[in-house]
Amino acid sequence: MPPAAKLTIYPAIDLKDGRCVRLRRGEMDQATVYADDPAAQAAAWRDAGFRWLHVVDLNGAFAGRPVNAEAVTAILGAIDLPVQLGGGIRDMAGIESWLAAGVRRVILGSAAAKNPALVLQACKSFPGRIVVGIDARDGYAATEGWAETSSMHASELGLRFEDAGVSAIVYTDIGRDGMLSGLNLEQTLDLAAKLTTPVIASGGVGSLDDLVALRDAAAGTRVEGVIVGRALYDGRVTPSDALALLGR
Repeated sequence: MPPAAKLTIYPAIDLKDGRCVRLRRGEMDQATVYADDPAAQAAAWRDAGFRWLHVVDLNGAFAGRPVNAEAVTAILGAIDLPVQLGGGIRDMAGIESWLAAGVRRVILGSAAAKNPALVLQACKSFPGRIVVGIDARDGYAATEGWAETSSMHASELGLRFEDAGVSAIVYTDIGRDGMLSGLNLEQTLDLAAKLTTPVIASGGVGSLDDLVALRDAAAGTRVEGVIVGRALYDGRVTPSDALALLGR
C-alpha cells in the first residue's frame, strides 16, 4: 500500500458584505456569519499553524467584479501567509492589481469557463500564480457565483488548460459545499487522474474522518491539497488535528 499523501490545508475565508461567512450549497441567502473581522480571522488561522489561506469574494463572484476589496486588503496587511484569492476577477487588470497588492495566486472561475484566452494570457504573464477554479454541479461546471450551470463537464474544462501553465485547479462539488457531508472523492480523483495539473479538493469536509479518507485516497495522485471551511469554524475539525493528520 502506498504511503499516505501529505496535503496542504487551505482554511477558507469566504467574504460576504465584509464579513467571514459560510454558505450552504453556494446559496447567498444561506449564509452563516462566523467572524466580523476578516483580518483577525486570517491572523487566527496563521497562529494556528496553517501555511496558506483561501479567500473568496462571494459578492464579487455574483457581481462579476471585486466587492470586498477592503476586507481582502486588510487580510493581506495582517498576515504574511500566501493567499490565493478568487471571486469577481475577470480581466488582466484585476489579476495584475491583486498580484501587485500581495496576493500570491489568483483564482479564475467564471472567467476560465467563459474566457479561456484570459487564462492563457494570465499564465504567460504571471507563471505559477494562476489557479483555475472548477465549481461543479452534478459534474458540470457552474459560473457566475454558481448561479449558472454550463454544458461543459468539469474534466473537459480542466483538460482545456493542461498546457497553459496553471499552478493548480480547485475542484468544488457545489452540492456538498458547506453541508459537512464529505468530499466527492470519486469526482475529485477522476479529475486528478485525467490531469497533470495539481488538484485541490473542496466542498463538504465535515470531520477528521473526511480528511483521513482524502489522505488515503490521494496517495499517488495529483491531489495536493484540500480547502476546509465550515468544519474548522464549527470546531468539528481542529487546526492541530488537521495539521497533524495531513502533515502541512
